[in-house]
Amino acid sequence: MRDVAIIEAPSVLGLRPTGVQDLPGALLDAGLLDHPGAVRADRVEPPAYDPRRDADTGILNPAAIARYSVRLADAVGAALDAGRFPLVLGGDCSILLGNLLALRRRGPHGLLFLDGHTDFYQPSAEPTGEAASMELALATGRGPRLLADVEGRGPLLRDEDVVAFGFRDTAESEAAGMQPLPPRLHAVDLDGVRAAGAAAAARDAIRRLTDGACAGYWVHLDVDVLDDAVMPAVDYRIPGGLTWSELETVLSAALSDERAVGLDVTIFNPRLDPDGTIAARLTACLRRGLSA
Repeated sequence: MRDVAIIEAPSVLGLRPTGVQDLPGALLDAGLLDHPGAVRADRVEPPAYDPRRDADTGILNPAAIARYSVRLADAVGAALDAGRFPLVLGGDCSILLGNLLALRRRGPHGLLFLDGHTDFYQPSAEPTGEAASMELALATGRGPRLLADVEGRGPLLRDEDVVAFGFRDTAESEAAGMQPLPPRLHAVDLDGVRAAGAAAAARDAIRRLTDGACAGYWVHLDVDVLDDAVMPAVDYRIPGGLTWSELETVLSAALSDERAVGLDVTIFNPRLDPDGTIAARLTACLRRGLSA
């Protein structure tokens, strides 16, 4: 059983203040802290939100995201130094940069990227400049240096150390002009997961993340990887997605490996879940994954 350090990261700097900032409170209220061995380790408050798109980078709040990433990395690093497994509750997907920065300070790591979208936009193609639609591109060193080279550490990830898993936004992103995923980044879309089966696809993803020189891997969970029919509490909805059972299978496989070093959860919007039933189901899913 992992000793989990829950870190609240209620940032919407890479999105809009629509409600995802309430994710940590909703999951804690739903009983996430009741998981055996879990402690409430830290809360990293974001800087003030600025709705103006930065003229130089084309991104919302780029300097604030860079500063926040450093502070979040410090919190994640403290949990790792204490021998705990950081569970970071966002917020929007731009928090991934801080989580990966904490690992980059310690050496090369991999990423299992569970997301309904590939989030590989360049600023010129992202309609509103939201970093939450480009964090995977930024983490692999593509984009304005302010966010693609945080602390001067270059790319936080190598392409070959990433598995993008379960996405289904291909037609949407192509129509918007998003840059394609690079050939060395391993991509398994929703159809690929279904063709192999969730368990086999997850095992293959983990094998790819652990075959090389990486010291371990991080798991990023954007809840819009789930089927829109069971997870409507997100801001950008697209049809289809993983079932709860499939997600639990993937998380159990990923988190049962000792080389998994941390997990973040993003994009769930409690304001779109007024009776709390989705928060309760998501909390149960996370607890099952962490218990694997």
